[in-house]
Amino acid sequence: MKNKVILVLIDGLAWQSAHDGMGFLQGLCEAGQASLYRMECELPSLSRPLYECILTGVRPVDSGVVHNQVTRLSHHDSIFHLTRAAGGTTAAAAYHWISELYNRSPYEPVRDRFTDNDSLAIQHGVFYHADSYPDDHLLLDAEILRRRHDPDFLLIHPMNTDDAGHRHGGDSGQYRNAARSFDNALSTQLPGWLAAGYQVMVTSDHGMNRDHTHRGVLPEERQVPLFVMGSGFSHDPLAQPRQVELCGVLADLLGAAHDKAHNPALLAA
Repeated sequence: MKNKVILVLIDGLAWQSAHDGMGFLQGLCEAGQASLYRMECELPSLSRPLYECILTGVRPVDSGVVHNQVTRLSHHDSIFHLTRAAGGTTAAAAYHWISELYNRSPYEPVRDRFTDNDSLAIQHGVFYHADSYPDDHLLLDAEILRRRHDPDFLLIHPMNTDDAGHRHGGDSGQYRNAARSFDNALSTQLPGWLAAGYQVMVTSDHGMNRDHTHRGVLPEERQVPLFVMGSGFSHDPLAQPRQVELCGVLADLLGAAHDKAHNPALLAA
């Protein structure tokens, strides 16, 4: 593979909370070691449809995954499939809906929570099914997967920010503090990834409104952050990334063949 890549998909993290509260990631930006872009998520601004969008490059209205109760395998090649086709290894520490989209559906905890199966799109996985599963535990799960299996592509998908938003609303201290807490936890792991030469992307599926939910077109629901770190990125402030381009950008970083929409302006020449 051309590069090893880590995607951190922070569920429910709105642009404004990321911009204002994630001091570690913003510090990397100020030091010239990262770049931050503002994106609009696709619609509807719901989790499972946008996991599918980010990981396959297909809009919800085209994928058919248009609400969270669509419980089936994806009909499209994901970044996991593209990595496998290029001879790479895949791993994920993620919510169980990721397993249902790309490995096996429906999710069976005893069978699927801990996954090691080279025949699956996500070969190595630690999947969880409680929205309150602690983010710091999830980062440890991911780091164990990284050290044990040396994956070419690793997805890390924490849920506590989204959970706090549903409990307290997007305009609450609890929600903003959940984002700050993850930024703090990430600061214990991310420097080691960068030192090891990983290309790292940190983004979100959707934001959160003051009604404790998300689905529509309000800026606080649609606007999400994209932080990028590593020598594979151009850090061009004019790149203007779109959510449907992320799968293709990840494939480009990995050196995997694909026919996905992508954004060459995001990538180093």
